Amino acid sequence: MTSLNQPATETRIEAPCGSWRSEVSASLVAGRTTGLSMLRADGDTLFWLESRPSEAGRTVLCCQRMGGQNQDITSAPFNVGTRVHEYGGGGYAVLGGRIGFSHRPDDSVWLIEPDQAPRMICRIPGLRFADLCFSPDGRNLLAVREDHRDPDAFQPEAAIVALPLDPALDAAVNAGTVLVQGADFLSSPRIAPDGSSLAWIAWDHPAMPWDATRLHQATIQTDREGHLTLSKARCLAGETRGESLMQPLFSPDGVLHVCSDRSGWWNLYSLAPDGALEPVCPMPHEIGVPPWVFGQRSYGFMADGSIIAAAIKQSRLQPLHIVDGVAARLPIGPVAECPVVLDGARLAWLRASGNQPAAVMTALSGADQPAAVLALAHALPLQADDIALAETIHFPTDDGSVGHAFYYAPTNRRFTVPAGEKPPLVVMAHGGPTGMTTDALALRIQWWTSRGIAVVDVNYGGSTGFGRPYRQRLDRQWGVVDVDDCIAACIHLIETGRADPARIAIRGSSAGGFTVLAALTRSTVFSAAACLYGIGELRSLAEETHKFESRYLDRLIGRLPEDAAIYDARSPIHHLDALRCPVIFFHGLEDKVVPVGQTRAMSRAMENRGIRAEMHEFEGEAHGFRREQTIRQVLALELAFYGSLFGFTPADPSE
Repeated sequence: MTSLNQPATETRIEAPCGSWRSEVSASLVAGRTTGLSMLRADGDTLFWLESRPSEAGRTVLCCQRMGGQNQDITSAPFNVGTRVHEYGGGGYAVLGGRIGFSHRPDDSVWLIEPDQAPRMICRIPGLRFADLCFSPDGRNLLAVREDHRDPDAFQPEAAIVALPLDPALDAAVNAGTVLVQGADFLSSPRIAPDGSSLAWIAWDHPAMPWDATRLHQATIQTDREGHLTLSKARCLAGETRGESLMQPLFSPDGVLHVCSDRSGWWNLYSLAPDGALEPVCPMPHEIGVPPWVFGQRSYGFMADGSIIAAAIKQSRLQPLHIVDGVAARLPIGPVAECPVVLDGARLAWLRASGNQPAAVMTALSGADQPAAVLALAHALPLQADDIALAETIHFPTDDGSVGHAFYYAPTNRRFTVPAGEKPPLVVMAHGGPTGMTTDALALRIQWWTSRGIAVVDVNYGGSTGFGRPYRQRLDRQWGVVDVDDCIAACIHLIETGRADPARIAIRGSSAGGFTVLAALTRSTVFSAAACLYGIGELRSLAEETHKFESRYLDRLIGRLPEDAAIYDARSPIHHLDALRCPVIFFHGLEDKVVPVGQTRAMSRAMENRGIRAEMHEFEGEAHGFRREQTIRQVLALELAFYGSLFGFTPADPSE
């Protein structure tokens, strides 16, 4: 089998799959790959976040004034981020040269003013802040506050607060002025350009924000000291119908916009003078992504009021320019989030190419000039014919739907699959489960394909990007539909001759880890598995997990206690008699989302039954591994694990 990326003139060596020498080293994947996210513009200055595994996962706020040099705004030990909802997001804001940010390790909030050192404006143990937003006059920093101060409280309380930036205030008592409270969850405080009104999103248990939320608006009043109060609060949408509203944002002329899935797709709407939401540019594609984290932006505005958006088409975020309700594609390729506008004329975006590293890019809007690269996620020591490009595949599912996935063939310019051999296959089940995978270049995939191992990355039922009905395929069917879709993808690849049916592994993290374990108890198609901080017992998860996801399973599984039997029936730990497949487990000891006890119990139960189970725990890691050394270990251990089961010896086991 040959990759489409390999030229016919290349002389390649036949070598057993899994044994190919690869330039995608563990060091490259773990230590040299910088996470790039959250672009923001302030005049002619562009800001972004860099998550650096080489600095123990520290997240740094960076900037570049157009034509200047990149700068680190936050030096060590600052770690920009937040722990609200445990997943965080919206950890910084910029306006008029001023920067507000949250320091993740202790949840403190800081202010940086031009030519001044960072000044702490709040540090109160138990208070966490996210979704930061300056008031237009710059006298307050608005935020979603999560209050953990009462150790006896069942769940932390949510509020939208205004943090005064008066330097005379003591950071140890500046808890913020409460503007909004009462809902179980709050997000997205956004102020009109003239400072006259505030919009926000609210929702309550048992809904998740992609199920049903409400859009609110209120009038802002500001006294002489800059203190804010709200009046005339009203719910604009979501109170009488189940729809997911997200990302409220005011246009430059003060018109409120929002994303809603009331049509079956997340699309853009604007608030009409009579209070109704009117569609801006209806389309059978999503403008919006599940708000697992705060601060996401799927659209924004040009200076002339036209709209820039990122629409999900075939699991790719395509940039659009919407003028008078008509959308045209921007010629900048797939993006990782909505582009931003600098000084009304220059665009900046995060590249999400299938054959180039993620990068912060910029170019003049509408100009026929090459884009400039401001920051790279990593250097790419690969030639074009070393890179496995995604093939979009569709396959029939057990419930009569159509499944979606990306298939990556083994690809390496030096090697080819021997005649008569079919490659091993690694099936990837993304987390969430309300999430999605894209075909942007990912070294975690090239790690396998460059060694002669095929990969299929599955957007199973419940995934984002295919409309609300596709997401709802997973309602009360978690552990069934997702598993069946992963199996269906494997069967499709086996039948088309692209996978060795005796050498199929499945791997996943978090919710994807549950899909992995559930698959092993429902099918014999898999011969190996890797479970990263996954879920083995559902009732314990429902009882022990954090507030944001504490009722998530109501929709995915059912309600407790009345549906306890379904929880037990779906929990892999209760069905080990059906499991024969070896599993390697990885878990962080600081994980608050899925407690490490889940993995320990699953591993012990397997060992007691004589099933091979390798358990690896990591100090200082939470839900999602951030440290270089951890990521390196996981890659090497997992590769060796598959080699021992699939009969190959990695060429570079120490890498």
